[in-house]
Amino acid sequence: MAEPMGFFTDTSVCIGCKACEVACKEWNQLPARNGGKVQLSGLSYDNTVSLSGIQWRHVKFIEQFSPDRSTGRWLMMSDVCKHCVQAACLEACPTGAIIRTEFDTVVIQSDVCNGCRACIAACPFGVIEINPETNTAMKCTLCYDRLQAGMVPACAQACPTQSIQFGPISELRKRAQERLEQLHAQGITQARLYGHDESILGGLNSFYLLLDEPEVYGLPRDPQLPSRNIPAAAGLSTASAVVLGLLGLVSLRKRRMDAMAAENGESSSARES
Repeated sequence: MAEPMGFFTDTSVCIGCKACEVACKEWNQLPARNGGKVQLSGLSYDNTVSLSGIQWRHVKFIEQFSPDRSTGRWLMMSDVCKHCVQAACLEACPTGAIIRTEFDTVVIQSDVCNGCRACIAACPFGVIEINPETNTAMKCTLCYDRLQAGMVPACAQACPTQSIQFGPISELRKRAQERLEQLHAQGITQARLYGHDESILGGLNSFYLLLDEPEVYGLPRDPQLPSRNIPAAAGLSTASAVVLGLLGLVSLRKRRMDAMAAENGESSSARES
């Protein structure tokens, strides 16, 4: 396997230009939503709204303004599949359609996907959706075809501010730590890294530098794998089975006692007659 590759997204220099969205759409030949006839969302300048089976990059705009709008800021982030080291989608896929490539990235093979949607439910980041044209689950491939040809992914190539940086994960982590220290030295103490280490799903091969809490950007603080919920679910199922069994025994005992009482009543009536 080659050295793990991925993205480091520095949200502090994102200008919301959406060049990454356009480049992704163009390279991967993804169709426009609703044939290009899309109403304005009303969510600041965010009309893409979310990631989907036909939208593999999504620039988020988070407005933070005072009540009188006298002060404020925009937080911007180009969101994408995280290519988790411990990938929930890969774990949940029943057909083997989702694979880990030689670059340690996660790719859905559309010709093997049966559209069951198990990966959609499993992903804690809401990344995967069904492509209505193929009826299969689709998401960012980290431009797997370009990586195989020694090229930079289309979104990183198009980013004018280097907010999206591509390279070996080990190198990106060093860059990210240096950038974090630089921002802290400038007094931007709220800056933090997300997904750069093993604490989140073994590490994210697409990780971020944020300027606020993860939840502000729509990122879960502690995403979980589906398998981590199995012991708890199994325990609940066992407990439920025990309770139902006890109720069944109580019900059966009651029916027997009622039957015996009825028989005794009939015998008494017969003797009195």
